[in-house]
Amino acid sequence: MKLNHLASALGAAAVSAMLASAATAETTTLRIQTHYAPETVSGKLAQRFVDDVQIMSNGEIQIEMFFSSSVVNSVETFDAAATGILDCDMTGAAYQTGKNPAFQFVGDIMGGYDTPYQQLSWLYYGGGLEAAQELYNKFDMQLVGWWVYGQESLASTKPIRGVADLKDWKFRSPPGLETNIFAALGASPIVMDFTEIFTALESGIIDGADASGIANNVGLGLYDIAKFTNFPGFHSMPSDHLACNKAKWDAMPEHHRRIMERAMESLALQTALTFEKSNNEAAAKLREEGVDVAEWSTEDRAAFREAALGQWDDFASTPEAQALVESHRAYLKVLGLIE
Repeated sequence: MKLNHLASALGAAAVSAMLASAATAETTTLRIQTHYAPETVSGKLAQRFVDDVQIMSNGEIQIEMFFSSSVVNSVETFDAAATGILDCDMTGAAYQTGKNPAFQFVGDIMGGYDTPYQQLSWLYYGGGLEAAQELYNKFDMQLVGWWVYGQESLASTKPIRGVADLKDWKFRSPPGLETNIFAALGASPIVMDFTEIFTALESGIIDGADASGIANNVGLGLYDIAKFTNFPGFHSMPSDHLACNKAKWDAMPEHHRRIMERAMESLALQTALTFEKSNNEAAAKLREEGVDVAEWSTEDRAAFREAALGQWDDFASTPEAQALVESHRAYLKVLGLIE
């Protein structure tokens, strides 16, 4: 009888403890916007991130993800998070170069690293996160992590097999540092909206375009017109970020912050692996279809990197940008990518 009473008492105590724990469980609700559509590969990976966070936190963290920049324009996401309209920005730092050119060297390190793994290595093991965090904190934001889908490939209606082919090559370029680098190598960059690329190629206004990775370019139908490309890429590897309102981040329980950070590291790996497969599959398919898929020589890639690094210094017009450039140069030396 005594044992039965003891068991009952212990059972009641356990239930009470569980109820008390549930009542005192800390909760976090986050409103996050990404520019990716939910049906895209990146959109699906973002949804996986949401599921991982919610499951690992046992439901203590709830995320409302706004896809396709459905709350504010992509370029406005960072400010919307900083001012509390949203909680977090899941687009990319390159949208914020108007605030400080330093964001260029967090958002798209033109001519820098060869692979997503090298670039992620700078962030997590090369002092990059600490250096970038100072920049983000100045704007009341916290950089939580990156997800990098890999080098982008060009699309062209003319051969583009090395640096020499860039002379007088008219191509669609995003604004900013890229135009400076390609112009220094003799190309004629034309800044235009992403949505205008196909028509401009079709009408001959441009010879080629910097749009996205080779798999995404296939999806856009660019190689129906442009029968020349390069793979693997060498010039641009955008880093999408997760950046959260710093006050919101600081108010989160430590274990919630840790879950978010580890989930971002998982997202980074899954993104790099997923696109490595899809990009290689796309390149193989294009070769079978007769598209000229050029792999630039070590010498040509080195020439582009040298031109890019020369433009870095001119673009890095603030102390924060200069600090990031110095950090990248030092780590590129560690990796043996520059002397």
